[in-house]
Amino acid sequence: MTATLNDSVRALLDAPVPAVLATLNPDGSPQTSVVWVGRDGDDLLLSTAAGRRKELNLRRDPRASLTVYDPADPLRYVEVRGLATVAEDTGRALAVALAEQYEGPGAGQEYLDLPPEVLRVVVRISPTRVVGTATG
Repeated sequence: MTATLNDSVRALLDAPVPAVLATLNPDGSPQTSVVWVGRDGDDLLLSTAAGRRKELNLRRDPRASLTVYDPADPLRYVEVRGLATVAEDTGRALAVALAEQYEGPGAGQEYLDLPPEVLRVVVRISPTRVVGTATG
């Protein structure tokens, strides 16, 4: 079952505020990472290097949870739970776009300058549940 994001949740996710991604380790314990997040409609987009724990966890078990809160009002937050897919970040386009969204124009150059053997991937989380104070 797919969940949709309301305008308040979209605005919070579109702001350049880092989020926390939770995945499941092979032993079932939680693993969290601070990430930049983008959006494609209601899907959440993350960029990471291939081989990182979050990427390995999501390939094995696609369940994910992402939480972000409003720095101006920390009690305003959203948690998006969903299922993730992982694919190559062709041309490192998402990595560059997120770097520029969060750090400003030109910030994405560091990703373009990485050696070719450093593979970047896109994590796409399709929401199944959305909870938090920004949802209502």
